[in-house]
Amino acid sequence: MIARVSIFLFFFIIPAAAVCQTRSEQTGWAAWFHNTRLDRKWGLYSDIQVRTRDNWNGVRNILVRPGISYYIRPNQTATLGYLYAPTFPAPDITNGRTLTEHRIWEQYTVIHPLLSGALSHRFRLEQRFIERPGSDIFSQRLRYFFRGIQPLIRNENGFKKGPFAALQNELFFNLQNKDKLNGSFFDQNRAYIALGYRASPKFDIEAGYLNQAVKGPTVNTMNNAIQLAAYTRF
Repeated sequence: MIARVSIFLFFFIIPAAAVCQTRSEQTGWAAWFHNTRLDRKWGLYSDIQVRTRDNWNGVRNILVRPGISYYIRPNQTATLGYLYAPTFPAPDITNGRTLTEHRIWEQYTVIHPLLSGALSHRFRLEQRFIERPGSDIFSQRLRYFFRGIQPLIRNENGFKKGPFAALQNELFFNLQNKDKLNGSFFDQNRAYIALGYRASPKFDIEAGYLNQAVKGPTVNTMNNAIQLAAYTRF
């Protein structure tokens, strides 16, 4: 049932977000996602991301997101974390002043088999402390994410090595002070498709296309991003 809802969101919510007047961007994203298992119940999570401005014209965002995880069951995890995210606007915006967002976030992740691969669902709640040129903003946001990985070569002993395809989508919803952001409950959608290679059970690398549809106060943004991502587990 969850998988069917996820597919519906992927194919119908994304086009709906692009109906209004929209400007297009071309960017590049690089990301490293890491999980460390400390013992049977506890672990550490982190991701570091770098995102460019439009047309790859310099760095726009850096995200550093550490967290601590509790393994409810082998396939269910709860995580609490913090995010540090400076934004470097173009020189003609905010006079080039760096604007920083801090977040506290809580999430629940569940993973289950799908065909010969796996499908994960993540529900994340964020408390956002957003720096703006005029005045700072506090807001809360809900995110729903699903990601499916399908090995491209069949392996009877489980997927430990080889090429794979990845398909994911994430929806963002403003829960608080949306009038100070874009005036809408819907914030953005990120759809992503990629090809990757699992070098070992501890390391994946992939490259793909990410479509980010952002609802703005007056004009929406359709960001076409090329993403390179690495995943480590140890």
